[in-house]
Amino acid sequence: MARLKLDFPEDQYYFSTQLTVRVTDINGANHLGNDSMISMISEARARFLYDFGVPETGSDGLGIIVTDLATTYKAEAHARDQLLFEIGVMDFNAYGGDITFRVTRPKDGKLVAMAKSGFVFFNYKTSQVTPMAPEFLAKFPKVNRLD
Repeated sequence: MARLKLDFPEDQYYFSTQLTVRVTDINGANHLGNDSMISMISEARARFLYDFGVPETGSDGLGIIVTDLATTYKAEAHARDQLLFEIGVMDFNAYGGDITFRVTRPKDGKLVAMAKSGFVFFNYKTSQVTPMAPEFLAKFPKVNRLD
């Protein structure tokens, strides 16, 4: 069976944040569960957007919406592990792009996971995809374009 391979440009990581694996994040196999990793990726994404002044949903109804998520796991993480989430962007188009994640455990330098989350700009009042704001694009001048 073909495996998903995620590989991202090193120069496109713009932000990092640490999150702690909670006891409630542990599954029956005694490691970080997939559902909890998705929640941690979502929290890291929210911190990244906040740091860059991008509301996930503004008072005008404009925001972003996640279109897909791909994750590959490289190592287990356990309760109380500190994980470093490095966040970047790539593959911009007229409506959105990809947010990338590299998750490592600083204590031993182990790569825990790689992930990619697609997003588009969205008008929540009209339920329609909307073009990427020039102000957002200007925050990431080195990002590649697909259109």
